[in-house]
Amino acid sequence: MTILSTAYFPNIQYFTEVLRASELIIEQYENFPKQTYRNRCHILAANGVLPLVVPVLNGRSGKIKTKDIKISFVENWQKQHYQSIKSAYSSAPFYDYIMPEFEFLFTKKFHFLIELNNSILKTIKKLLEIKTDFSLTEDFIEINEQNKSDFRFTISPKIKIDLNSEKYIQVFSDRFEFQPNLSILDLLFNLGPESRIFLINN
Repeated sequence: MTILSTAYFPNIQYFTEVLRASELIIEQYENFPKQTYRNRCHILAANGVLPLVVPVLNGRSGKIKTKDIKISFVENWQKQHYQSIKSAYSSAPFYDYIMPEFEFLFTKKFHFLIELNNSILKTIKKLLEIKTDFSLTEDFIEINEQNKSDFRFTISPKIKIDLNSEKYIQVFSDRFEFQPNLSILDLLFNLGPESRIFLINN
């Protein structure tokens, strides 16, 4: 049983674990932690690594369950994220093929963050041909440090890892060194159908 947090356009490490999982559970009863991948991702843009953050209404107290976190639409973050992704990846080999699969995510107003993230996860699972389904926790699963398949708090912007993976050609490779473990978007736009093979070999 693999346990993961919910995540916004999760990174490559996240999907290596999704691909390996025989049973996949997404935590929704934790107290929502700030500054995590639950509502942000990182892409490679013209000026370097760029964070995209989904604004939330009630996540500052630390006492709200992740399942109850609501998305804020005070600012048009959907348009900003869409334009940032387009600007970063429109010249990528598989952008025109992949991006239409995600466009509905930038027009539909999801009320809760976990609803948005679940839709993203389902879409990417389809693109990567991952058959393993996922379920949501019915209560908080207590942390067991002996459980090597619990990645809720180890896949984090605050924890850097070495994936020991081969490099692939990224947009702006002429400007920057290879940037590992970005959002799965980076892999999909650059490798397309070969993304699954990359993750298997990771």
